[in-house]
Amino acid sequence: MKLSKLLFIPLIGLFMGGCDMIDYHPYDVRISGPTDINNRNIEKIEANCKGKTTIRFVTMGDSQRWYDETLDFVNHLNKRDDIDFVIHGGDFSDFGVTDEFLWQRDIMNKLRVPYVGLIGNHDCLGTGEETYRAIFGDSNFSFIAGRIKFVCLNTNALEFDYSRPIPDFDFINAQLDDRREEYDRTIFSMHIRPFCFEFNNNVAQVFQYSIKKFPGLLFCTAAHEHHVFEEDLFDDGVMYYMSDCMKNRCYYIFTVTPDGYEREVVYY
Repeated sequence: MKLSKLLFIPLIGLFMGGCDMIDYHPYDVRISGPTDINNRNIEKIEANCKGKTTIRFVTMGDSQRWYDETLDFVNHLNKRDDIDFVIHGGDFSDFGVTDEFLWQRDIMNKLRVPYVGLIGNHDCLGTGEETYRAIFGDSNFSFIAGRIKFVCLNTNALEFDYSRPIPDFDFINAQLDDRREEYDRTIFSMHIRPFCFEFNNNVAQVFQYSIKKFPGLLFCTAAHEHHVFEEDLFDDGVMYYMSDCMKNRCYYIFTVTPDGYEREVVYY
């Protein structure tokens, strides 16, 4: 047998054994590992919080690029035993690259408590929206924890050039009556708040009018701007709480009781 043939056989074996080492196009939506994260974790959140009168949850976001800091967040939070769930406010990725989502998912999956992830504006780049849907699910979703309805929205209007209804008022309005007998209060979460450049501010007032129809609207949460701040954006008593990015190593803790709520900014 010729030397070339002798070399060819082990090379085939090496190639076939190393298929996991092949990297596809960065925007090729090939998903390995867990998918449908939000729906899976919503089942856990609703089951764990059923009947509870006090709910304690975390909001954070914008983990793109900051993998070590996000892992440190997970490790820091895992030392606590009083958190019911986490809301990631979006921007898992920087460029909508599939691997970015997978790396962030694998870090967040180390949390001891369930989490849900919103879609951020960076998550909409390239094939990011398709990847987000495959890993996390629909970009508009809701759940109920302890008779509080959490409505989570895609508000990244600019990324779609206003070609789609974002925010989706059909979804928002449908949520008002959906499972109405199961909730008494409401919290809205989004990546981009009203009056940010990327929000569809042509409908900002309509948006606020729509969400104020919900019973017991407590407050809204957002991320995106990479610093913590709190503001009554419409001067109507509804507070918006904006989370920092993971680079700056902090997150919000909200504690909701029958009498109201408290918030805390935690640095780690």
